[in-house]
Amino acid sequence: MKIVIPGGSGQVGTILARHFHQAGHEVVVLSRATNAAVAKPAAWRSVGWDGQSVGAWCAELDGADVLINLAGRIVNCRYNHKNRCEIWASRTRSVRVLGKALETLAAPPRLWLQAGTATIYAHRFDAPNDDYTGIIGGTEAESPDKWRFSIDVARSWEGEFELVEAPKTRKIILRSAMTMSPDPGGVFDYLLWLVRLGLGGTAGSGNQYISWIHHLDFIRAIEFLIATESLSGAVNLTSPNPIPNQAFMAQLRSAWGRQFGLPASEWMLEIGARLIRTETELVLKSRRVVPARLLEAGFQFRYPEWRDAAADLCQCRKQPC
Repeated sequence: MKIVIPGGSGQVGTILARHFHQAGHEVVVLSRATNAAVAKPAAWRSVGWDGQSVGAWCAELDGADVLINLAGRIVNCRYNHKNRCEIWASRTRSVRVLGKALETLAAPPRLWLQAGTATIYAHRFDAPNDDYTGIIGGTEAESPDKWRFSIDVARSWEGEFELVEAPKTRKIILRSAMTMSPDPGGVFDYLLWLVRLGLGGTAGSGNQYISWIHHLDFIRAIEFLIATESLSGAVNLTSPNPIPNQAFMAQLRSAWGRQFGLPASEWMLEIGARLIRTETELVLKSRRVVPARLLEAGFQFRYPEWRDAAADLCQCRKQPC
């Protein structure tokens, strides 16, 4: 297959590009950086684009099998006006320009996998949000303004994708949870850093749910979606077993061999978030999301439980897999 990945120079994009390249597929990453600036070594090709205007990069999509759009500014930042505008624009504009590009192609990709986010679902503790009955944003009206911003971005992101008319292309929106990988610079790397410093205790009340997915299951789910032609629309990409923060961190500490982690109250988290220029929403919002459609279609998780996933990820950090 030929697989084109706009925004594929980030952590998740690198995980996918590396896997598909090693599997013998042709991989092309569309990046805002020039070829010379893209991190090396990279065995796959990188082609420049600006994420907002049609250009020579469109030729890479003509005859391609799969388009996986991961473009979007990182959300691990303070939500000031500048960053909000960039987060919003980088997501909606990239979808819009890809839609325009497909209109010009004689042979558009047969499948478009569009990055989305499990953050689109409501902050809740009572029941999980699945692909069918999940509450989109519901209780966010009583949440901080910055939490509502994330919901609004997610809705606009998906809304822009729904507007694209691509009759020859199957379209799937990926409502992804945090992808846990032993690679440096990702979510797991940061959480493990806290554990190693003795700071990986309960965050806030500890009752908020964490939705996650092991990187191998993320890859396998992408392959499953490519092969399962009956699936389209919104699909949750997350482990079937989200767990509260308190248990999540305790199991991570156990996997690394640490008995204690300093807990952090909400006010402590707010101070810490300001210091490292991020938002407490990323740790305090209860993301209780489950993958009903994947399970219904017959997908089997290799790491459905966080305890096993954490043990594997920690082992890979100690002895690279």
